[in-house]
Amino acid sequence: MEHAVYRWLDVAASLRADVLALVGLALALFVTVHVLLRKREVSVAIGWIGLAWLSPIFGTGLYLLFGINRVSRRARRLRPRPTPQPGEPRIPEASVAPAFRALEGSVRRISELPALGGNAIRMFRNGDEAYPAMLEAIEAAERSVALSSYIFRDDKIGGAFCHALAAAQARGAEVRVLIDGIGGGYFFPAAYDRLRWDGVPVGLFMHSGLPWRMPFLNLRSHKKLLILDGRVAFTGGINISDGNRVALGPPRPIRDTHFRLDGPVVEQLTMAFVSDWTFVKGEDLDGARWFPQLAPAGDITARVVTSGPDADVEKIEFVVLEALACARRNVRLVTPYFLPSEIVIYALCLAAIRGVTVDVIIPRRSDHRFVDWATRAHVDTLLKSGVRIWLDEPPFDHSKALVVDGEWCFVGSANWDTRSFRLNFELNVEIYDTGLARELDRFMQGKMETRLTRADLRARGPAVRLRDAAVRLLLPYL
Repeated sequence: MEHAVYRWLDVAASLRADVLALVGLALALFVTVHVLLRKREVSVAIGWIGLAWLSPIFGTGLYLLFGINRVSRRARRLRPRPTPQPGEPRIPEASVAPAFRALEGSVRRISELPALGGNAIRMFRNGDEAYPAMLEAIEAAERSVALSSYIFRDDKIGGAFCHALAAAQARGAEVRVLIDGIGGGYFFPAAYDRLRWDGVPVGLFMHSGLPWRMPFLNLRSHKKLLILDGRVAFTGGINISDGNRVALGPPRPIRDTHFRLDGPVVEQLTMAFVSDWTFVKGEDLDGARWFPQLAPAGDITARVVTSGPDADVEKIEFVVLEALACARRNVRLVTPYFLPSEIVIYALCLAAIRGVTVDVIIPRRSDHRFVDWATRAHVDTLLKSGVRIWLDEPPFDHSKALVVDGEWCFVGSANWDTRSFRLNFELNVEIYDTGLARELDRFMQGKMETRLTRADLRARGPAVRLRDAAVRLLLPYL
């Protein structure tokens, strides 16, 4: 009897192993077919397929969590503009210098949006300058307020924003707020809870307790947008937290740059917010409260470029590549995180090789040490090609800006890394203006004191170089 039981146990174990082998084979085949049909980059495809065959269950689980894009948003297009009536202001035609016409045409095709003239732009440094202007604008709003932020803390400044938003709602303005499901605090989104308690319509972007619907690292809404009455907008890199009020001496200060925009380009910013709001809440915002007729406010040409892992895939990265290809004299950029794809690395190298002065400004120490380690293993090719890399001294600066040939500017939420260029939902503004270019250049030149050299990279010990190279393999997730 005892021998019979053991035989049955052996048979059961054998059957279980066979069943698991069949399940593993089926899972590996599923991942292989899905990857072959959906993934464009050969290295990415090979990595996922190899992981699925080496560890079918574990590899398939990771692929389901991080490898599949389940996001699909309905794109919103510009409505036909009504013909101005006699006496009404006409929106000026976009004005672009001859040297930038090829670039403007390329960005028009990439973004599927026109460049718009008649805009005014103002730059702010840190929350010390930006927050008072933003709160004043909310208090002056009469018809609508739209706010989207990656981080929204329920601290002192966050409380001030919550109070201003609730007050706008109480006086009859339509208010809508979007907070990222991770950046706003995944388990305890305090600002979100406070706004709901105050009766403000608010949504969490891509937030769910179900693992297969909650890719923790990717597909985040990294945009920072504030739009008032459809006429005035703020965008850039500043989140809502006390850390951005540098003058008050917070424990971990975060310097940053933000912009106010007035004029026709605000409609494109509103379109971007409405697309996200409809995706999260299912409500379509329309009408004169959100899309009023806009008059010219200045003489600057601008255009919005959105990017995300759905209909807008890689648009910001493509614009950057085109700008680098069109550069003739100089390229200067500042970014808090610098881990771009090999394609962008080569574009920077080629610009330097053909004689363009290329300056890249990164923090000496960012707020993510793993990113700093990986960056040191990622930039030797640039230094070898003549790209100059400058180390910005603390406190940490979260600014992102690109200036090409003293006129073309690209500012917004996107960092120079794979996550921003390909995995997150981002928003940048393309601006043709020598005045803003000079202001951004002065700001960046103030950071160009300490160069990173190849000798600095070689001076790292073998263990440090090995560590940095290993962390670099996590590039898409850093």
